[in-house]
Amino acid sequence: VQLQASGGGLVQPGGSLRLSCVASGLTLDFYAIGWFRQAPGKEREGISCISSSGTMPYYSDSEKGRFTISRDNTRTTVYLEMNSLKPEDTAIYYCATVYGCFGQEPSPYGSWGQGTQVTVSS
Repeated sequence: VQLQASGGGLVQPGGSLRLSCVASGLTLDFYAIGWFRQAPGKEREGISCISSSGTMPYYSDSEKGRFTISRDNTRTTVYLEMNSLKPEDTAIYYCATVYGCFGQEPSPYGSWGQGTQVTVSS
């Protein structure tokens, strides 16, 4: 399953963005979904995930209290609401199916879709 992320952009420090993750022609009901990001010169890291049931979301330490992951009622989209953005949040953000969401950094599977650029700068 290849997922597409969208909703990135340029935002000032302290600002907010909402990213969306969709799969073409497919509902996401039965999939745990993770959000990942890759900053320039760094490896891709998993920052959040949500189970297929929407319970027990995971956030990495630097995102706790600032980011919120959710699934919509139509079961086609997973969101990542990002608040209090910092320059260090600048990265390309991706979403992917993951092997469950169990309170730790998610493990992705499947191919990577096109990410969305988030730039936090004044």
